[in-house]
Amino acid sequence: MNLTLFIQSGVNEVVTGAAAPGTAEAEINLFDLALKGGWIMIPIGLLLFISLVVLTERIFVISKAGRKDDTFMNRIRDYIHEGKIDSAVNLCRMAKTPNARMIEKGISRLGRSTNDIQVAIENAGNLEIAKLEKGFPWVATTAAVAPMLGFLGTVTGMVRAFFNMANAGSGVNVALLSSGIYEALVTTVAGLIVGIIALLSYNYLVARVNEVVNAMESRSMEFMDLLNEPSK
Repeated sequence: MNLTLFIQSGVNEVVTGAAAPGTAEAEINLFDLALKGGWIMIPIGLLLFISLVVLTERIFVISKAGRKDDTFMNRIRDYIHEGKIDSAVNLCRMAKTPNARMIEKGISRLGRSTNDIQVAIENAGNLEIAKLEKGFPWVATTAAVAPMLGFLGTVTGMVRAFFNMANAGSGVNVALLSSGIYEALVTTVAGLIVGIIALLSYNYLVARVNEVVNAMESRSMEFMDLLNEPSK
């Protein structure tokens, strides 16, 4: 009976101590956590900002380039068969898409051999693809460099922690080592997060460009086919 009372009193003391005021848990926000990462967080943050800017701008450009007009090639076919070359060129210029500019280059080569027209279209298509992929190297670089910067921060943070430990001698404590350990862990997490975001963004942009490229190839083949069609 005495043992039961002793255990019960011990449990009550533990519960009372856990619920006692003045023992609030420490909290930290993302900004404070980023500051713990040291100077390595600056280039990581810049890479993230650049990647997000490129992603946003490229999504807008690629979406505009991928607009579909199901009547475009039919109108081009009618104009060419009717001999209205100027009208066909004006239609391409009004469309303002990679497909239209590529077809315009082919129209400008009418009267030459089929091979010359096809080469002109391919060259124009390559230039349009290069325009769509503008800024991609920044995103790819971020995907590769951000994790490396994070690991660099890990190394420098651990070096600082061990340096503080060596200078402290026998007076080593957790507070003394916390800054170096924070830097080591925070930079690694930040670098990996930014690298993952950049990698996903890069793959998404490449997939969107491939969709536009496939549409361009389809348009170029359709244009070459209509040149061999008999006029009505």
